[in-house]
Amino acid sequence: MGLAVFTHKSGRAGGTFFHAAYFHAARLLLLVVACLAFSPASFAADAPLAMTSYKMAGDATKMRIVMNFDREPDVKWFLLRGPHRLVIDLPSTRFAINAKDVKARGLVRSVRYGDLGEGVSRLILTGKVPFAIDGLDVLKNDDGNGYRIAIDMSAASVREFDAALANQALTTGSTVSSDKGGRVGTGPVSNPGHRFTVVIDPGHGGIDGGAEGMNGTVEKNVTLAFAIELRDKLAAVGKYDVFMTRETDQFLRLDDRVRIARQHEADLLISIHADTIRVKGLRGATVYTVSDKASDPEAQALADRENLSDQFAGMEIKDDNKEVTDILIDLIRRETHSFSMSFAQTLVGQLSTSVGLINNPQRSASFKVLKAPDVPSVLVELGYLSNAKDEAQLLSADWRSKAAQSITNAIALFASAKAGAGTGG
Repeated sequence: MGLAVFTHKSGRAGGTFFHAAYFHAARLLLLVVACLAFSPASFAADAPLAMTSYKMAGDATKMRIVMNFDREPDVKWFLLRGPHRLVIDLPSTRFAINAKDVKARGLVRSVRYGDLGEGVSRLILTGKVPFAIDGLDVLKNDDGNGYRIAIDMSAASVREFDAALANQALTTGSTVSSDKGGRVGTGPVSNPGHRFTVVIDPGHGGIDGGAEGMNGTVEKNVTLAFAIELRDKLAAVGKYDVFMTRETDQFLRLDDRVRIARQHEADLLISIHADTIRVKGLRGATVYTVSDKASDPEAQALADRENLSDQFAGMEIKDDNKEVTDILIDLIRRETHSFSMSFAQTLVGQLSTSVGLINNPQRSASFKVLKAPDVPSVLVELGYLSNAKDEAQLLSADWRSKAAQSITNAIALFASAKAGAGTGG
């Protein structure tokens, strides 16, 4: 059987030309399609998202996390409990970041990340304590090169975290920052199951011994002994929930002390100290509240010494000048400061009936440990270890009992007044 050859009407040569031109055009079309399929724009769209940097800054009360990307990421996020976690889902992502940058610090206990498959990558931030997401934003970089995710988080109570968990369906997948009004509440929160809560903070501890007395008494031991006495007296009343920032000889950063007070939704934080001073003969107790401007040079000097506490363990903390900038939080600070001043006045009145006070005993300075925006706080200097008589008093169980009872009486008056104003537990 012979080979059949089909030709165009114009003849064999014309048919051959037609087929050659047809196949040439087809090959050209395939080449164009292939070029389009593998064009740089198409390749970039199919390539994994790249996280080019990861940075964390902050402390145990507030953190900011910034992640940079080569292009705009599609973000979905949600919270998980047990432990407290923030989960961020991204398109398939190449994590081109430095392992040192994800090392635990501040509020964050660990950072894990990796590919889940099916075009999804995940980053998980585990908190050391319950936390609130104050904002999670996707922003274009100012130089026009790439995008960033900026996360603001702050320490919160278990109740606040659980409330956010219950409402997370409203925010899951959001890439828009929450309104600032929702970040810290609107002042003291009414919680039906919440009793008036006191957090007692024994100053110093661990590697940071604090001041040392003329006869070798160490401040960290005095403050702990007194805090335990005060805790036991408050517990005996039976009306309060009482917590301590430390119950043993351990080092605590200043921001950790604030975080513990906020975690317990404290109605009052009392920080206990016993200082030394060069002024000969000066003795007696002092009550301090927070203020950006110190009431006197001695108060400022004391605040400076106490604020250096973190450096004893090589943990110098930089101030965040942008912390708490919006009007709402400023109003809450003012209300909290008003409560702090009110308690300080009551406390001075009660202490004056039982223990010696210095002249002008109610003072103020910029103490970091008193800076929780929503927890009324005072710092009580029980006396001066640099004075032999004060040092002897601080070591006396009878004196500690008498002074602790005066503070307990002041707390009872303050709690009653606060409850009467409709803001107490």
